[in-house]
Amino acid sequence: MSTRRRQPRSGVALLAVLWLSAALATIALSLADTVRGEAERSATAVDGLRSSYLAEGAARRAALYLDWARKYPLNPAYKPPVPYFNFDFPEGQATVEIIPETAKFNINYIGADDLVRILVNLGVDAGVAQEIAEAIIDWRTTSKPGSTPFDAFYQTLQPPYLASHAQFQDIEELLSVKGITPEIFYGTWQNAPEGSTHYLMPRSGLRDCLSVYGATSRFDANFAAPAVLAAIGVPPEGIDAIVRQRNAQPFRTADDLAQFAQIAGPGFPRLRIGGNTIFTLRSTARVRLGNGQLSDMRRTVAALVKMRPGTDAPYHILRWYETLVE
Repeated sequence: MSTRRRQPRSGVALLAVLWLSAALATIALSLADTVRGEAERSATAVDGLRSSYLAEGAARRAALYLDWARKYPLNPAYKPPVPYFNFDFPEGQATVEIIPETAKFNINYIGADDLVRILVNLGVDAGVAQEIAEAIIDWRTTSKPGSTPFDAFYQTLQPPYLASHAQFQDIEELLSVKGITPEIFYGTWQNAPEGSTHYLMPRSGLRDCLSVYGATSRFDANFAAPAVLAAIGVPPEGIDAIVRQRNAQPFRTADDLAQFAQIAGPGFPRLRIGGNTIFTLRSTARVRLGNGQLSDMRRTVAALVKMRPGTDAPYHILRWYETLVE
């Protein structure tokens, strides 16, 4: 009699133990998953930080290479003009684009017609491009604050503000101008042409065409964006030819460029070779993993630098652009 009573109690105890074991196993699996996720996030954060420092170091080395190119112009390691430097470090690899500001229009002096042509060649609708050009001219034109229709528009925004009605101090001010979106300013991606090995290709933005340190009359043929070449009067076939040539081999002498005088059309007199002393250095880096392969993560930094040949400090950083994820 007593034996029959103990059997159900033993079954209940066993069932309770099984349920408790299942609950503990679930908790353990959840904890393991959380720990694994946190470990992966930590590793990603570390790789991102390492990539950022690598990109910064590469940008600073590129600035030194620009200085050494003036001192040792025959050295092939940094013989100007070069569109970019590739650096292979033990910790990873980095590519630094060299963009002279003379490849861009000066935002404070460019005319409305050139602005419209640039915007249209960046893919902006002609009517919208005209309104943006007028807004840019209004922003830099001296007038009483709050006296223009554009100021009335800015006052409806949250928070409200007024145009500066003075020369642009930084090109990023354009992001506050009516009609300019991040896509128009920074650029975007577009479908690659038929036959390309890529599905998408980058399209330039206003930051690649305009600068507060830009040129006013003649533009660097090795680096001017296609939208800039179009704005100065180079026809589409001339733009394609110039871009193909400079991708294969930069123009180094006036004779090299003169071969494209006819195909460059009315825009040829506005082309030049070489920058002045101010450059944008855009550095993208990937760290090397423990297995020797490069990480899929990229970090990009950029610096606007002024070269100072003949001084103790060979370059001066005018503006630093922090890490961007690619």
